[in-house]
Amino acid sequence: MRRIVVIGGGVTGLGAAYKVRRAAAEGHDVAVTLVEKDDRVGGKIASEVTADGFVVDGGPDCFLTEKPAVHRIARLTGIEGDKLPTDESRKKTWILSRGKLYEMPDGVMMFAPTKFVPFATTGLFSWPGKIRAGMDLLVARKERWPEGDTAAQHDETLESFVTRRMGREILDRLAEPLVGGVHASDPGQMSLAATYPRLLDMEQKFGSMIGGFVDARKKVAAMRKKYPPDPKNPRTFFTSFTDGMQELTDAMAEGVGRENIRSGAATTKLERSGGGWRVALADGEVLEADAVVIATEAWAASLLLADVDAEVAHALAGIPSSSSATVSLAFDTEDVGFDLDAFGVLCPMAEKRSLMACTLSSTKWPGRAPAGKTLLRGFVGGPHNQRIMENDDATITKTVINEFREILGLTADPIWTRIFRWTNGMPQYTLGHLDRVGLISEHLASTPGLGIGGGSYTGVGVPNCIESGEKAVSKVLGDLGITLAEDSAEEKRVY
Repeated sequence: MRRIVVIGGGVTGLGAAYKVRRAAAEGHDVAVTLVEKDDRVGGKIASEVTADGFVVDGGPDCFLTEKPAVHRIARLTGIEGDKLPTDESRKKTWILSRGKLYEMPDGVMMFAPTKFVPFATTGLFSWPGKIRAGMDLLVARKERWPEGDTAAQHDETLESFVTRRMGREILDRLAEPLVGGVHASDPGQMSLAATYPRLLDMEQKFGSMIGGFVDARKKVAAMRKKYPPDPKNPRTFFTSFTDGMQELTDAMAEGVGRENIRSGAATTKLERSGGGWRVALADGEVLEADAVVIATEAWAASLLLADVDAEVAHALAGIPSSSSATVSLAFDTEDVGFDLDAFGVLCPMAEKRSLMACTLSSTKWPGRAPAGKTLLRGFVGGPHNQRIMENDDATITKTVINEFREILGLTADPIWTRIFRWTNGMPQYTLGHLDRVGLISEHLASTPGLGIGGGSYTGVGVPNCIESGEKAVSKVLGDLGITLAEDSAEEKRVY
């Protein structure tokens, strides 16, 4: 029997452990033990269905629908029927600009306008800002790449790229708040090749962002015409689950087998032992393993690998992270005092607010609140406001409520509140990130029985994390001479 230990019980670790269990189901002689320092598994995916009928997500509240990993896991675990689309009838986003709320103009794709009239008539940008954005069609490429080059060889920061192509106002009023909702990153440090290489490729192919996104919009329209939406099975940009995202991780934990999960078990040391590994736990127990997958944040992985591979540990330590918190608030709808017909609000850093963003959860997702009730969620923290995380829960919650009053016009007091803290939980893909990840991958390739996965490397979204954990398992199984049938099928599959 080959034993694999997975360190870390977030969605990455669960994805890894669940794949080992599928290998066992295929008939391979493997077993898995997942160890997690907290008393629960799921990591940053944490949901609560309250006694009064609200569904609260403390971390991610959705996944990107176009990515296949969650759909595949949902199908395998039997929860596919619980997938929840957004309420598209109420789809719009407000952006705070110079103290006022403006609806995001129709036709904006990522950071670029693709429809003239909505962009020209919006009050979100000044006329000089609009004119400068339109000059994207005229601004020459920074350089012409030699044939065969990729975005990784011509990296720059998000700030550099957007200001060069479309000007400072588009960066401050649109690009930064949109990216902040996903990566919570500093545009002046953020690696474009590691996060949005498509933009660098687009500049090479089309000569402008606007040209590239107009082409993309035409292709989307053509696909919708060819494959009309099914009203009985709507496919929206984001998807969740009826009881929150934890429904996914709970199903994965059942797939792993609760008997194979050790929660409340912190890993203190990892070392090689002959042809295998020794995993020391805080209670003094030592687990013997033929292979190990580390599915923690990069900073935690760095500590575990300090005595195993100093270069990898150094590269992992070079991936910075920031802390954040979400605050969910329940209200009587009749007392809220502002228009609830939107998915949320983005607050650019230029506005100098404590609030990064707000989701109108009960508008965006059907069933998140009982009839006559409203659920809101605020985000604070990020690289530009780490000081707020030094406050206690009551102070952070009060700050979010005050921000809602000043920005949205909230008039009600909450029925109840929930706060979730994520300390050093958001990795920052800064310049040099791809080099660090490349070094890590190179060293892992020559280290039998060791895999690393998580949101710190090749994508922060839930599907990315699942795939990262699964790839780490495929790697260590390969080191043990095991090839899974599903991996062979995956190589042939086109999404």
